[in-house]
Amino acid sequence: MKSHKFLSLAAAVAAIGFAAAVPQAQAEVNVDINLAPAPDCPYGYYSYAPYDCAPYGYYGPDWFTGGVFLGAGPWFHGHDGFWGPVDHHFDGHHGYRGPFPHHGDRPDPSHSFDHMSHFGGTHMHDGFGHERAMGGHEGGGHGGGGHH
Repeated sequence: MKSHKFLSLAAAVAAIGFAAAVPQAQAEVNVDINLAPAPDCPYGYYSYAPYDCAPYGYYGPDWFTGGVFLGAGPWFHGHDGFWGPVDHHFDGHHGYRGPFPHHGDRPDPSHSFDHMSHFGGTHMHDGFGHERAMGGHEGGGHGGGGHH
């Protein structure tokens, strides 16, 4: 009888020891997103790093609602399916060498955002930098501001 109790006790201790020795799977997910504030640019900023300020005329009026830029890249807040015109003549990656506004500059009050009668876009972009030629209708084609 004593040996039976001893074996039962030994088996219980062994089971507890075994359970404690088995590595425990831990499902821990750390998501830490440190998105800096959007660049403070008077006429919007490019959709690619380092997110420099774009000059007046790069973005067409569809990129503004009430004078507020819809954003680009990680700060885009336009509607799903948005495509708006841009003018690559005002992009340094496409040869533009004119003046660029600086972060924190204020817009010139004589520049309209919601209506640019002289605007001549060269390409369509979505808010994340994807591009297509003007006039294409695949994947959207409608502009217009608007917020989520």
